Amino acid sequence: MDPNVLPQCHTVSEVALNSSIQNGLTYAAAGVDIAAGDALVDAIKPLAKSTNRPGVMGGLGGFGALFDLRAAGFTDPVLVSSTDGVGTKLRLAIDAGRHDTVGIDLVAMCVNDLVVQGATPLFFLDYFATGALDVAQAATVVAGIAEGCRQAGCALVGGETAELPGMYHGGDYDLAGFSVGAAERGTLLPRDVAAGDVLIGLASSGVHSNGFSLVRRVVAASGLGLDAPSPFGVGTLAGALLAPTRIYVKSVLALHAAGLLRAAAHITGGGLPGNLPRVLPAGLTAVVDGSAWAPPPVFGWLARTGAVAAEEMLRVFNCGIGMVAVVRPGDVDAALALLAGAGEVAMPIGRLEPGTADFLLAAPLAW
Repeated sequence: MDPNVLPQCHTVSEVALNSSIQNGLTYAAAGVDIAAGDALVDAIKPLAKSTNRPGVMGGLGGFGALFDLRAAGFTDPVLVSSTDGVGTKLRLAIDAGRHDTVGIDLVAMCVNDLVVQGATPLFFLDYFATGALDVAQAATVVAGIAEGCRQAGCALVGGETAELPGMYHGGDYDLAGFSVGAAERGTLLPRDVAAGDVLIGLASSGVHSNGFSLVRRVVAASGLGLDAPSPFGVGTLAGALLAPTRIYVKSVLALHAAGLLRAAAHITGGGLPGNLPRVLPAGLTAVVDGSAWAPPPVFGWLARTGAVAAEEMLRVFNCGIGMVAVVRPGDVDAALALLAGAGEVAMPIGRLEPGTADFLLAAPLAW
């Protein structure tokens, strides 16, 4: 065989790899671009700096991030930590080529879990893994993470970028987030929850970041492209579905600081039935009036287009309530006024009653 003629079965990448072997293997030939990683670090340093808050020590570049709890104003703190991801919503974002809001989702899924325990989010770290690092794409994602941190009042103190060509295909990527918060000892939630307490629902911004495996199946059943006009809102279908998860940190902490909050539940996977009972003592039932709020139109579209049963909708999605606050009956008006002043759309959606069931839907939701 003529040594200058390549066999038909060889791919371009194989040719490049064979050539590189002859000249000595390199990391770049294996699919990892160190220079791109360095460029990304340079691009995100200003983003991280924009999230600084009291307590942050140093900047990006060290082997670990330092945080001074005393400088942050704590005397006898208890640390609270949380980790989460964005899930299958990332697949929709990648397919639509829209990467600017999934970073907000990542932060929201972590810090909303901290605040329900009465903790103030202090700092955040991210893990970004991809098959082939696209600096512009990754910087857009991190810009969203920085925006989420600003909304939550926490600092982006570090993270990890991993280029894994053997694990991810091309420009596919995954995200994980890690957040640490603190509360003064004796102020943790839940506390003193009792029968008669009122459930106040804080409106969601849409689907948030749960149930997207089902969402994608419904989109496929609809026959609509991601760039089609949204059938339930403004803009494109992808844009409407990718609306970022609402961050409730400042409003919930304000309720807590005012002494109005007994407990709070972040409504994620499992919906209201799966998350409300997590903050209730034994012997109490969360009785929810499904007619107390109007779910955003996206949920009606999902239910109708996918023929999804009402029980399944309630178990998979937040159905329009992204956070629930538990308050004393006499504190309802003050709590609603405070939440409205913080920019939340909030309403009483039920109460706690003695019972053995964890959750009871007293009236169905109206799609």
